[in-house]
Amino acid sequence: MLIGIMADSHDNLPMIEKAVNFFNQKEVKLVLHAGDFIAPFVVIRKLKNLFPPLIGVFGNNDGEKEGLRKEIAKIGEIHSPPFKLKYGGRKIVLSHASLDMKKIEESEYDLIVYGHTHQPEVRREKGALLVNPGECGGWLNGYSTIALVDLDKMEAQIVTLSS
Repeated sequence: MLIGIMADSHDNLPMIEKAVNFFNQKEVKLVLHAGDFIAPFVVIRKLKNLFPPLIGVFGNNDGEKEGLRKEIAKIGEIHSPPFKLKYGGRKIVLSHASLDMKKIEESEYDLIVYGHTHQPEVRREKGALLVNPGECGGWLNGYSTIALVDLDKMEAQIVTLSS
């Protein structure tokens, strides 16, 4: 089962649209957003076109929380981080900033998703797959990235979106 992961979209509408199109084309079953949507109009204009549901968390730059809650409720849900969920038989935690792995019990989670650093990363630690999709917005690094996770194989790949 494939899920999509994005973070730090920072109102970059063309890149958000490319991410949505990619996730729809891959027929992912769920999209996780690790925060920093920024404005509610992002949801209204671009994220509303996602076929799968979206689960997100607030990032440090998400100031208009009530507006984001209202708009995201039309396509999914948004929570304060860290948000824990079970999906596809996997225990997942979704956060904006990375979690302190010293505080995480061995095998407490199968998948840990975070953003904030704008640096894509896939690694394993304490039995968990950690995925930072990098920045969908591409403002900081000059390139936009998202991630695709296969929950059956517990494998992830970083995908660079063309500009």
